[in-house]
Amino acid sequence: MPMPQFFRRPLARRTPAILLGFCASIAGAADQPVFPDAAASDPAKLGWMVGSPPPAERTVRFEDGSYFQFPAMRWSVSNFRQLMPTINVSRGLGAPVALPTALRSDIDSLSFTPIGTQQAMTWEQSLAATYTDGIVVLHRGKIVYERYFGVLTPEGQHAAMSVTKSVVGTLGATLVAEGRIDASKRVVDYVPELAHSAFANASVRQVLDMTTGLKYSEDYADPNAEVWAHAQAGNPLPKPKGYTGPRTYYEFLQSVQLEGKHGVAFSYKTINTDVLGWVIARVSGRNVAQLLSERIWSRLGAEQDAYFTVDSIGTPFAGGGLNTGLRDLARFGEMLRNDGQFNGQQIIPQAVVTDIRQGGDKEAFAKAGYALLKGWSYRSMWWVTNKDGGAFMARGVHGQRIYIDPKAQMVIVRYASHPVASNSANDPVTLPAFDALAAHLQSLP
Repeated sequence: MPMPQFFRRPLARRTPAILLGFCASIAGAADQPVFPDAAASDPAKLGWMVGSPPPAERTVRFEDGSYFQFPAMRWSVSNFRQLMPTINVSRGLGAPVALPTALRSDIDSLSFTPIGTQQAMTWEQSLAATYTDGIVVLHRGKIVYERYFGVLTPEGQHAAMSVTKSVVGTLGATLVAEGRIDASKRVVDYVPELAHSAFANASVRQVLDMTTGLKYSEDYADPNAEVWAHAQAGNPLPKPKGYTGPRTYYEFLQSVQLEGKHGVAFSYKTINTDVLGWVIARVSGRNVAQLLSERIWSRLGAEQDAYFTVDSIGTPFAGGGLNTGLRDLARFGEMLRNDGQFNGQQIIPQAVVTDIRQGGDKEAFAKAGYALLKGWSYRSMWWVTNKDGGAFMARGVHGQRIYIDPKAQMVIVRYASHPVASNSANDPVTLPAFDALAAHLQSLP
């Protein structure tokens, strides 16, 4: 199959690729091209990176940005470790703890109506519509549904993108619950190096809930947006000749300037999580990859190690660099559904989960103007719904999700490679699909 016109544009005319979690293809631009559907863009069928060596037209590289141009990115998101430096998140030396399985045959035919349409869609159709690479559904702690597509396999790992934020937020909230971090204190009380940045007078709680006032745009269609400077600073590749800007995530964070006031409105900005990662490292003496292994991953009975991508000095990308196996992320979600308990242990304090489920400042969140998320809020880097029962969600660009519905006793974990980065591209399908499945499972005896 010939590559789309966008992918065949000369490299010099492409927008530079962003590292991982908050990476967004130019598909978000107003003149976005028409992309092939999930079947036509299947990375296994297209044969990306197959051969010794693979053919030139099916080779992707980090250095030229081709790794994150659609449809090649559908291969890349399951193979980042082959393309860039990473740091391991060890599962420990204990035996994996199997997830009990009770697969159901009635989920694929489940019907719902996507937002903004009158045409019904089945659950099975929704997977292709959202370019799903893998999905696991747990009900009452058992796997009731599991599917893999493209090049993702049960033993493979996939980029979690900004789902990473919720994992790091959970670590930060745990340290708060344990009294090791005082959320009311200023960030500079823990990281004095940020005294001349926009974070100087921000509290840790404002960082956790993203109510900081920062001069930082994540408008991926704007080549002058600060998101590109953030990516360049964190980029592990040699900088271009004459480059004088920041060369690490830490250096970039010190350059961020104030815009507006802290504590007034929710504004989703990846750099908040990078700052939280710095606070966590300073307090614990462990970077987020090490702490995640010690406090959570090695205690879940995980099947696989996870990993983070890193910058040029090995700093994990706290805002979006986590890569995991699908079932292991489901174990993480199930642990949260059970108030922090899993594998016979209280892995994180119950108070952390209780606080997240209660949600954040709804008025502050409403000011961000998310049309499809009315009544939602944001707490400790989790998206909290307005649903009865306190359902909450981790969200990442290109379709990554952890959805935890305590009332329905359900956890959904999805990895995907939607060509459009924005969550608004798949929310009209995802939100009613998850609601329909929750209602179905909740009705079972």
